Amino acid sequence: MGKITFYEDPGFQGRHYECSSDHSNLQPYVSRCNSVRVDSSCWMLYEQPNYAGSQYFLRRGDYPDYQQWMGISDSVRSCRLIPPAGSHRIRLYEKEDYRGQMVELTEDCPSLQDRLHFSEVHSLHVLEGSWVLYEMPNYRGWQYLLRPGDYRHHHDWGATSARVGSLRRAMDFY
Repeated sequence: MGKITFYEDPGFQGRHYECSSDHSNLQPYVSRCNSVRVDSSCWMLYEQPNYAGSQYFLRRGDYPDYQQWMGISDSVRSCRLIPPAGSHRIRLYEKEDYRGQMVELTEDCPSLQDRLHFSEVHSLHVLEGSWVLYEMPNYRGWQYLLRPGDYRHHHDWGATSARVGSLRRAMDFY
């Protein structure tokens, strides 16, 4: 279904490992990751084993060095395949436990502050598809993978604050 190749050196050089599904620990296969080739589907890379640490969203394409995916180091220790979805739908709530104002989105939003009437998102419900939430506008800053399900508090998606700058559908192309 999906295919991603991790390379230890920049420019797709050195030892490499091909992967086609979720992998909780890549360390036995590559000691570092300086370039990545995504042949199909979308992927979330994690800085630590067991899907922990900083997250990086990648779609089909070539990433000749870790700065290309906004990485802060050559540490990629786990990955998740993001399954394709026919449609995307998410509800954002102003307060915890789905209280306060609610906005439903079906398209990417480069600036939530421009679109919403509240400045923080404390809970959300992913109804369809997977989404990538960014801490800052224009798809920058910390990234979080949101799979279908309930997120009653911002800690549920791994964030330390309710600050949300932008939101993007996890899709192979735009």
